[in-house]
Amino acid sequence: MSEMFDKTTSALSTALNMRLLKHNVISSNIANAETPNYHAKKIDFEEALSRALDIDGLRGMSTSHGDHFAVGGKSTKVSPDIYENPEGAINNDGNTVDLEREMSSLAENTIMYRAALQLINKKLAALRYAITENR
Repeated sequence: MSEMFDKTTSALSTALNMRLLKHNVISSNIANAETPNYHAKKIDFEEALSRALDIDGLRGMSTSHGDHFAVGGKSTKVSPDIYENPEGAINNDGNTVDLEREMSSLAENTIMYRAALQLINKKLAALRYAITENR
């Protein structure tokens, strides 16, 4: 994102993108709930979001002297790991989708997506207010 937006807006944007990906994975699991031998997929959301945001600041490099080369940057794309859910119980047809759990995860993810979207809208409204205040 541009320098006009702060770290919070960038974090919310990243969270929205990750939530959208999680929604797609869960929707795929629900769509394949009756597909024989389909193994439910899972996304490691929290760990991927933490890597994308670099909350601890441990992955970034900084310079300590004016003669050092500038390295790093925020352009690194981090994608979450999508893997087969090891917690799934295998049904008679070899399918591992737990429809109730997937529907619950989808509802929770939708709520979290909407919350992040509302926060971004509030931040942009505050920015819009600051810009148009003196008119």
